[in-house]
Amino acid sequence: MSTFMPKADEVARKWYVLDAAGQPMGRVAAQAATLLRGKHKPIFAPHADCGDFVIIINAARAVLTGKKLQQKKWQRHTGYIGHLKTTGYDVLMAKRPELAMQMAVKGMVPSTTLGRKSLTRLRVYAGSEHNQAAQKPEAWAL
Repeated sequence: MSTFMPKADEVARKWYVLDAAGQPMGRVAAQAATLLRGKHKPIFAPHADCGDFVIIINAARAVLTGKKLQQKKWQRHTGYIGHLKTTGYDVLMAKRPELAMQMAVKGMVPSTTLGRKSLTRLRVYAGSEHNQAAQKPEAWAL
């Protein structure tokens, strides 16, 4: 019997919806990263792209535990000397909760071409409405 090697073009990809309302952001992001990589499938191989599509809804109602909302900072650099911009997560969750969830998932996928390719299959929405109803996504229980 030979070892099965999945190929990226032969993988059947499903759509899953994760509801982040009332859930810790890290737990939702970890589950999304698992689905994006395909680790929940029996055909998983670390060298192959066999993950599914993930839709995260209610990102604005995700919970940051402890004092992260006041103490955690997001830093970005504009490219100019001395232009390091710092934003607190209380402001980030109020203005752009999709970005906060997307960065949490990005930190949990590998920093390789497979990780970057899997992030293209992630959709994050602040509210409970999403645009992927035609794909018939299934609800994934956390």
